[in-house]
Amino acid sequence: MPPIWSGTLTFGLVAIPVRMESATRSHRVAFRQIHAEDQGRVRYTKVCELDEHPLSTEDIGRAYEAPDGTLVPIEDRELDEMPLPTAKTIEISGFLELGGVPPAFFDRPYFLAPASAAANKPYVLMREALARSGKAAVGKYAVRGAGEALGLIHAKDDILVLQRLHWPDEIRPADDAAPKGDVEITDDERAAADQYIRAVGDIDMRTMRDEYAEAVRQLVEAKAQHKAPPEPARPEPEDTGVTDLMTTLQRATEQARAEHEEKAEVHKMPAKKSARKKTPAKKTTRKRAG
Repeated sequence: MPPIWSGTLTFGLVAIPVRMESATRSHRVAFRQIHAEDQGRVRYTKVCELDEHPLSTEDIGRAYEAPDGTLVPIEDRELDEMPLPTAKTIEISGFLELGGVPPAFFDRPYFLAPASAAANKPYVLMREALARSGKAAVGKYAVRGAGEALGLIHAKDDILVLQRLHWPDEIRPADDAAPKGDVEITDDERAAADQYIRAVGDIDMRTMRDEYAEAVRQLVEAKAQHKAPPEPARPEPEDTGVTDLMTTLQRATEQARAEHEEKAEVHKMPAKKSARKKTPAKKTTRKRAG
């Protein structure tokens, strides 16, 4: 996989040549647009609005649109030659506790890899220093055409991970999202909610699967083979009547406990069979012919 960005990571006066690689891959189901009548693919052609001629990739440049609508052409070369230190360098501005970053700041993660054998030693030094301190480094870097970005660099196992962050002024105030008015919660309701959380327990994120993508794959395979699509699992609606918050949480807790017991029963190791002792065969002594 080609690197997304390559440059230098500075750690004090130490320069570490690194390359940035994507740490994630998408399994999002992608569909094509077709003409419903004859199922022909729908194509998009980029056309110049002045002469209405179709354009190839080589014909297309970029421009900044001013508030008055004026277009100012900008070339890639001009972006690369801007006097910006972060164009080819991740500048470390400081350090903070990794757990002290609000979750809303996190964007996409990337792997930082040493770009050469000579970078291995300073790379490992920075990785171990961050791991020992329990801190993460905050730095800025610039990606051509995408502007300057804020990154959080921390040690993860044997590598350095750069977590792209949102800028502080990109985080919207959450005031409008909070419930309006006073909401009264009783101690019993809090206790019921706590019991439910304990009953469900911790989750191993490695067990999470995209069931939608799998369902689409099965649907596509069935249609390609001219078979009936899989029947959807439709649970029977349960008539719960009018229930209060306490009753709902208690029922959910009981259900979670029952599911945990069922899983524990399934994963219970079968008892080992006791090994049958073999009785050693009796030796028979032949009488020598005298």
